[in-house]
Amino acid sequence: MLSIENISVFYGKAIALENVSLTLDKGEFVTLLGSNGAGKSTLLKTISGLIQPKEGRIVLDGEEIHTLPPHRIVEKGIIHVPEGREVFPDLTVRENLWMGSYIRKDLDIMKQDLEFVFDIFPRLKERETQAAGTLSGGEAQMLAIGRGLLSAPQILMLDEPSLGIAPALRDTIFDVIQKIYEEKGISCFLVEQNATLALGMSSRGYIFENGSVRYEGSADDLMNNDDVKKAYLGY
Repeated sequence: MLSIENISVFYGKAIALENVSLTLDKGEFVTLLGSNGAGKSTLLKTISGLIQPKEGRIVLDGEEIHTLPPHRIVEKGIIHVPEGREVFPDLTVRENLWMGSYIRKDLDIMKQDLEFVFDIFPRLKERETQAAGTLSGGEAQMLAIGRGLLSAPQILMLDEPSLGIAPALRDTIFDVIQKIYEEKGISCFLVEQNATLALGMSSRGYIFENGSVRYEGSADDLMNNDDVKKAYLGY
């Protein structure tokens, strides 16, 4: 479905990603792990078209997409929920959600998707007329994920959804991510610092170090790798 082939990205003369290759098949849930600055968020931004690779290519269903602008990549069904949520603070919760559907014309299905979002995130329903800038961090993360769902994704890329969120809300959000994956059949790329939680949800994983893939394999293999356990799982 999605193939990243020998991608290299530079910030000026500094290498952010070096010869990175990975895949996401239809219906897969894949986790990207690594320390801060390892290149995970840069990869998601490159897939989204926000950063242009210097080398390599990105292929979706046989079509090269790495030269497309971001809005065209959204039209292809690749949706990025960025680190830091990036909601529109002066718009209401409902208006933020509708912003996710700006490329769509299937109004009846859009309304069904909106109801699905309110069903999985009842707090958003309670606050639908409230300005997004007044939400808590966890509520804003729910809104960012909900807005992504209104874009009708084939691939949902989630960048650090647990960052800065209270544990109780974090668990709620990850339960919902699991539900979205299972009920909607959306392929997922998850960038997450909580390695145990992330790998527990995933079929496969990649571990980034210094802009390159250091380890890859099934979630079980990574959780049983001694180096991975010591560096990322805390035992």
